[in-house]
Amino acid sequence: MQASYAFLSRFFIISFLFVFLTGCQDAKPEAKEIVLSGKTMGTTYNIKVFPGEKSLSQAQLHDEVEQALKTVNQSMSTYIPDSEINQFNRLAANTVMPISEDFRLVVAESIRLGKSTKTLDVTMGPLIDLWGFGPDKRPTMRPSQAELDDMRTRIGVDKLILNDTGLAKTIAGLELSFSATAKGYGIDKVAEVIESHDIHDYMVEIGGELRVSGKKPDGEWRIAIEKPDAPVGQRQIHRVIEPGKNGIATSGDYRIFYEMDGETFTHLIDPTTGRPVKHELVSVTVLHPSAMTADGLATALTVMGTERAKAYATEHQLPVYLMYKSPEGIKSYASEAFQPYLN
Repeated sequence: MQASYAFLSRFFIISFLFVFLTGCQDAKPEAKEIVLSGKTMGTTYNIKVFPGEKSLSQAQLHDEVEQALKTVNQSMSTYIPDSEINQFNRLAANTVMPISEDFRLVVAESIRLGKSTKTLDVTMGPLIDLWGFGPDKRPTMRPSQAELDDMRTRIGVDKLILNDTGLAKTIAGLELSFSATAKGYGIDKVAEVIESHDIHDYMVEIGGELRVSGKKPDGEWRIAIEKPDAPVGQRQIHRVIEPGKNGIATSGDYRIFYEMDGETFTHLIDPTTGRPVKHELVSVTVLHPSAMTADGLATALTVMGTERAKAYATEHQLPVYLMYKSPEGIKSYASEAFQPYLN
């Protein structure tokens, strides 16, 4: 089974609807706008651009966006047999593979975040397999401590070597999955396409992750964070934020848990212990100029748990919004750096 972060699916995404931007009126009829949508990375994308007085064809922009996303997919999708990532995953140990600039940027940031957080590991596919996580994302096996200890010696971003000539692995069988960063990178690439036309008022969304810039004709972008404890089948607003020029990623775990041998497990695995996490943190929202970095951090902080996530956000001065379970119900925490974005 190929390495995959599918078990870290976004169960609590930021509400993103073009017809529902909380508290905002519809754009003025005379305001020029381009709206694009489509499919990519096993999910959908939605884009809204306000080009102002600049001349830009919707068809031209759509073609450029599609090509950018196709390039990212060809590089980083484990579902494309000849993708760049699959070529690397089949590579023998201590063999350097030349890589594209896109691949290099995502590898470099994944390594940096992995070393900084200790909870984001883009090589942990074999650990996921060891727990028997299948298509339904639930564990089917309970590895022994000896098996976990052995597995932890065979994964880790420290076993990747990135240099000017390319990328190599120090041990056989090491595999990559960028599901925690590639979607955000796709958003950043689309933003690059838009800004290459000297346009800076836009919103890009892929699979629930966002990046916004500038303004709409009727004011600032305002984004709703959903309640993680809303009744099943209902979507309710917890808080509205004005994210400025940033990528926005939300990750969380509230209802997704399983029982095996009388013990409760979530779908989230902490690579530092090799085991599914057990904590009260249910939702993490991160703002960062790079949607890729926000994407990776949201995953990493969710695995950390509330207190570790608070400490990491404070240490690195990150705009982070947490929601966690308590005896009194769901409570929230906004880091100091997040305060200016609260509405």
